[in-house]
Amino acid sequence: MTEGTGLKNQILISVFAVLLLTANQAQAQTLKGSRTSVRTQYELAQSYGFSFINTAKELTQIVESGELHKVSSGRYLELHSVSFPYAVAETSLFLERLSQQYVAACGEKLTVTSLLRPVNRQPVNAVALSVHPTGMAVDLRIPQKSKCRSWLEETLLALEKERVLDVTRERFPPHYHVAVYAEPYAARVAALEAKARQSTTLAQTQPTEEIAVSSSPASSQASHQTGQQNYIARKGDSLWKIAANTGVSVAELRAANNLQSNRIVVGQTLLIPDAANGSALQSDNNIITHRVNRGDTLWTIANQYGTSVKKLQQVNNTGKFLKVGQLLTIYPGAG
Repeated sequence: MTEGTGLKNQILISVFAVLLLTANQAQAQTLKGSRTSVRTQYELAQSYGFSFINTAKELTQIVESGELHKVSSGRYLELHSVSFPYAVAETSLFLERLSQQYVAACGEKLTVTSLLRPVNRQPVNAVALSVHPTGMAVDLRIPQKSKCRSWLEETLLALEKERVLDVTRERFPPHYHVAVYAEPYAARVAALEAKARQSTTLAQTQPTEEIAVSSSPASSQASHQTGQQNYIARKGDSLWKIAANTGVSVAELRAANNLQSNRIVVGQTLLIPDAANGSALQSDNNIITHRVNRGDTLWTIANQYGTSVKKLQQVNNTGKFLKVGQLLTIYPGAG
């Protein structure tokens, strides 16, 4: 082989390597999926400490522990032939947010065809490393309207590019398989909500969300002397939800409580770091302005500041519903 021939071959090999790399990168932003993505989903589910549920009996026990959220049909979401309508908190949140955006863009409900499936209820063509038994994945019906199909695919691929989920368009039967990456997705939402809370025009730029008053007892106990807060986990709670409502990050919560994963159980006492009172915007002569966060209710706000629901309603001329981003004037201790 001559020197010129060898150089030519090296150039061809380099060009081929570049083309291969480019093709791999392009494939990562397609709906094709891969064995690598399946393994990634499985390994992440393990790292989050999610339970791989084998039977319906095991599912009942896990649901009672509060680890899973029940997903229901509603104004924005339609469940079609879903045998086990449960998902981990982050996947439930993903569906909540995506379905609202989908309805706004397409004028029709987002349809879910499958959520959690126990191992012994997996279809025959399911992969061995499927994360459906954890409640981390969801199957979405492919829209018939091209406009809606394009919007949904572009949105899912954009989120995949952010590395907060993985989406694959399956053929048998046709659907989108979406595996939500819990920690990065929760961090993304927390960052968006933190940014929204800082904006004084939140009510004008973001869709409003009505929150009903809770009649259940409070589960958080504030320690105003230390600036820290102890929170007792309730059914339906998750680290991302607690983090979003207290103004700290999931990572800070895990560090403060020596948690090895995002899993918490009902009744567990969590220490909230000093930054927890981020919802109180200002204090002047013992008057506090509180911006309503997602998950807030009149009851929890009243309990947080040592006042009453009745007093909050009177001072703010509000009924039993709140809106995310709404500002409330609070007189702490005035019940």
